[in-house]
Amino acid sequence: MIDGTAGVSGHRNADERLLDDPQALAERDPGGMLRHTASAGAQVRESAALAAEANLSVLADDGRPRAVVIAGIGTAGRTGDVLATVAGPRCPVPVIAHRLAGVPGWVGAADVVIAVSASGRSPEALGAAEAAHRRGARLVAVGPAESQLHSVAERARAPFIPVPRRAPARASLWGLTVPVLLAARALGLVKVNEADLAETAARLDADADRSRPTAESFVNPAKSLALGLAGSIPIVWGSSPLASVAARRFGDTLSANARYPVVTGALGEAGRGRVGLLDGVFGGLSEGERDIFADPDESDGAGTRLRLVLLRDGGLNAEDDADEPLAVEERRADAVQTLAERRGVRCDVVTAEGGSALERLASLVAVPDFASIYLALAHGLDPMAVPAITEMKELANQ
Repeated sequence: MIDGTAGVSGHRNADERLLDDPQALAERDPGGMLRHTASAGAQVRESAALAAEANLSVLADDGRPRAVVIAGIGTAGRTGDVLATVAGPRCPVPVIAHRLAGVPGWVGAADVVIAVSASGRSPEALGAAEAAHRRGARLVAVGPAESQLHSVAERARAPFIPVPRRAPARASLWGLTVPVLLAARALGLVKVNEADLAETAARLDADADRSRPTAESFVNPAKSLALGLAGSIPIVWGSSPLASVAARRFGDTLSANARYPVVTGALGEAGRGRVGLLDGVFGGLSEGERDIFADPDESDGAGTRLRLVLLRDGGLNAEDDADEPLAVEERRADAVQTLAERRGVRCDVVTAEGGSALERLASLVAVPDFASIYLALAHGLDPMAVPAITEMKELANQ
């Protein structure tokens, strides 16, 4: 037996009854992942206040940059995807999410690098901050106070935006994202105003309340989504660039929190090949051979089936006014739902709500975030403690 399995616990079949037992949920979530996730709205407010104290106005002194590079890995890396999507296709400069140490070879004095790290010590963010300083690029650092990243920013005399320390980083998406968006606003790249932030925080608060542990499964959208995914191979597709970012975020949390394999992406990508999964051995082929009289509670690994989660956003950012992209994305989403229905593949739909791009993103992220935690808890897994992540870091640093 491999030694690493000693720290792995839980059970293969989800315990649906556990999700309606708040005390049992609390006992199985000793690290407080549900509590940390419920703080998303507070993270937006707190991060906005901290960014306001960072004197980001100095970023505009040298004018519009040639390009903006957001450097980070994991959840920090997702902030670059969020910025690129909120900025939209009409952004006057390229916005690039960079997930490797250092910066692209072309980065120089005309560019801005935003280095992001929830721990303040990730090699990707530190390497990018150091490289930006050496090359004379404008630098913004986002991370915990008194961290290694903070020290690099001080040496470079660059703006530093502190974020509260939360463990693990995947519970800090909004605490990391808001400073990145406000730095981009100071550069004139996005139109995120205080009302957008307030409405986004309110949306996250409302979804946290709907997804609270004391709300029973039949009225709790996160618990319902978790139970629908239990025992399946999830496919999460987004109908727009914004929804696709949310889909990939859901893939991150399903993998880390619930330890589920998942396929994520945009519907445009799905239509070029991945939609074939619906016909495969876990999709239509499996459903076609299913015994309709079999007891679903007695299924085993051979009966594992796909479960489609479709995140729908209408296909446009708020600033876009063309009808054609909307029509194309909506027709594509309708087509995928129809294909899934014809093949017997069950489909859950989460629809974006809100006026601003940021609020709509929040409406697509909040419930799935909670669902990934409830799915972990239903399997007896601690969503906070992931032995494989810890072992991977130890092995990589040997």
